[in-house]
Formats: sequence, C-alpha cells, structure tokens
Amino acid sequence: MAQDRFQYHDYYLVDDLLTEEHKLVRGSVREWVKREVSPIVEDYCQRAEFPKQWIKGLADIGAFGPYIPAEYGGGGMDQIGYGLIMMELERGDSGLRSTASVQSSLVMYPIYTYGSEEQRRKYLPKLASGEFMGCFGLTEPDHGSNPSGMLTNIKDKGDHYLLNGSKMWISNAPFADIAVVWAKDEEGVIRGIIVERGMEGFSTPETHGKWSLRASATGELVFDNVKVPKENLLPNVKGLKGPLGCLNSARYGISWGAIGAALDCYDSALRYSKERVQFGRPIGGFQLQQKKLAEMITEITKAQLMCWRLGTLKNENRATPAQISMAKRNSVNMALEVAREARQIHGGMGITGEYPIMRHMMNLESVVTYEGTHDIHLLITGYDITGLNAFE
Repeated sequence: MAQDRFQYHDYYLVDDLLTEEHKLVRGSVREWVKREVSPIVEDYCQRAEFPKQWIKGLADIGAFGPYIPAEYGGGGMDQIGYGLIMMELERGDSGLRSTASVQSSLVMYPIYTYGSEEQRRKYLPKLASGEFMGCFGLTEPDHGSNPSGMLTNIKDKGDHYLLNGSKMWISNAPFADIAVVWAKDEEGVIRGIIVERGMEGFSTPETHGKWSLRASATGELVFDNVKVPKENLLPNVKGLKGPLGCLNSARYGISWGAIGAALDCYDSALRYSKERVQFGRPIGGFQLQQKKLAEMITEITKAQLMCWRLGTLKNENRATPAQISMAKRNSVNMALEVAREARQIHGGMGITGEYPIMRHMMNLESVVTYEGTHDIHLLITGYDITGLNAFE
C-alpha cells in the first residue's frame, strides 16, 4: 500500500495565527487521513468506488457538523476549525472532503439554520454520528448555474406535500438516508423539504462513467409523486436565499479544501525534485524546476492567508457571499495550476497512481465547476465591485 510521506508547508507561519485547539483538530484529522485514507484511496479511485468505512471514521474525528452546537451532536467549533478539517480531508482526496462538506454544510447547516426544533432534534445527532447520511438536491438536468429556473415542485395535498421532479450531480445520493431538497411551491416560491429514503416514488440512481471524484458516490434524485409529511418542510426560510445560504457555507469549506489538494501536490513535487536525478544532479537544482516550486508555494501561501482572514470574518459574521466566492474561485484555480505544474515536475511518473498528482488534478476539474463555476464566481465578484448585474 502507498506510504503517505506528506509534510505540512507553512511559509508565512500562519500557524502562529491559530489556536492550540485548531492545531490539535488539524493534527488528528491529518493522522486519520494518513492512516485510513492514503493507503487505499488510489485503489478505490481506480475502481470508482466510495469506501463506506470512511463514514464512521469521519464521524469519529468530528468531520460531520464541526461548527454545529454540541447539544445537537456537532463539534461546536469555530469556522477556522471547520476550514482546517476540510483542508486536511481534501489533502487526502476531494471526494472525501465532498462527502463531509455535503453532510456538514448542505444537510446539517440548513436543518440547523432553517429547520424547526423538532427537526434539529430528530436529524442532527444522527447526521453527526454518521448513523444518517444526507445529500442536497438543488441542481437539475436543465438548471445548474440558474437554480431559480428549477422545475421540481411541491403541491399542498392537505395532510402532506406531493413532490415531483429530479435533481442531478448529487454527491452522497446513492447511499443517503435523507435529502434536503429545494422545490417550488404552487406560488412559485422555493422551499426546502426533507425527503427520507424509503418514501414511495423516491429513487437515487447512481452516476457512472466519471473521470473525476471517482472515490465519491454521485447520483440523481428522482421524485415521482412522493408523499412528504408536512412536518418535513423547513419552516424558517423562503426563496433562493435558502439554498444559497447553504452554498456559502460549502463554498467556504471548499476554499480551504482546495489548499489541501495543492499542498499534497506541492509536497510530492518538492520531494521528487530532490530525489530524481538527471544530468548528474537532482532536478530541483535546475532553474526551471525551482521557478515552478517557488511559484507554487507563493500561491499556496497567498491562499492560506486569504482563507485565514475569511475564516476570521466568518467567525465575526462579517464574511460576505462575494468574499466567499472570491476565495473559492482563487483556491481552486490555484490548486489546479499547482497540480498541473507538479505533474510536469514528476514527468511521466506524474500520471501514475504511485503519486497523487493526476488524481488531484482530475478531482479539481469537478471542484472548479460545482457549487458555482469559475466563471460564475468571477461574475459575482464583478457584480459586487461594479454594482452592475451581468446575469441579466
């Protein structure tokens, strides 16, 4: 099995800005990834299979709902702690981070923020422990970047709602016990509703043939006259601000997570450059290789500082959606560039499963698209700085 030789890189001593609790949490997650993820992730990616045993491990290290209050089973951590967990998980694999990110930010967050007290008590402790796994239904076959055009709908039938429609590109769907689904009511208002596996007419066909996020389970949500109890409606939000609030939390996690993928690629490239000998000396001694490595660590450092500052703002409830968009776009674009340059340093070995580079590169091609594409996040920043809406 593969040996995980990763060493953390902190060029600007950002650790000095972290608390002891932050570093303790990060260390425990890193050790779990080294022990339980790295030795098997390449094999599971080759088989395009999600390792179900990771679920219990993720729950044990507190990766499900880290910032949800302890009274509901969460970790009660701050936002920087959450970000550090996502960074360490994505250092292992983007699919692993996606599993935890969906559970935390797209399932537990809306139930905690928009749900009733009964819903919180019923679902959150089981989601935190991994007894329940969840997924998030927003994207549709014909409505991705434009979720307001969704066709999935609910109709009031007196003692229940009747749900019809479909969602696609849904992480965790094939094994999820519950789905937080966004649908339009009879007045065209977007509402959130909790759908449970086993409800008649609800199915979750798996998506096959992916070249990216291969160690992550992806599927569809199909609703054919599904009867959903009225108590499953999220009572405390109406409109698109509901799902967008969830996405803000998830995008924040991605901004940290992508740094983890970049760090893994950089760490592997740096080590390889010192060990690989050509023309009588290590390739790390050649100017072009040093240029690549120096630019990698510079961009990683900039992203580390941006995410730390964003986490501080988020802890103070001052982080704006546009700031989160900027960080998500920057981190993922940075990680993609680092992965591509790291592949160059590894030469032909960079395409093999002996090194993590190509796996991260393929995964990041999904991360740069989901939860807001690179271009959409650029337009969010453009709208924020000009006041002119390019979406209309």
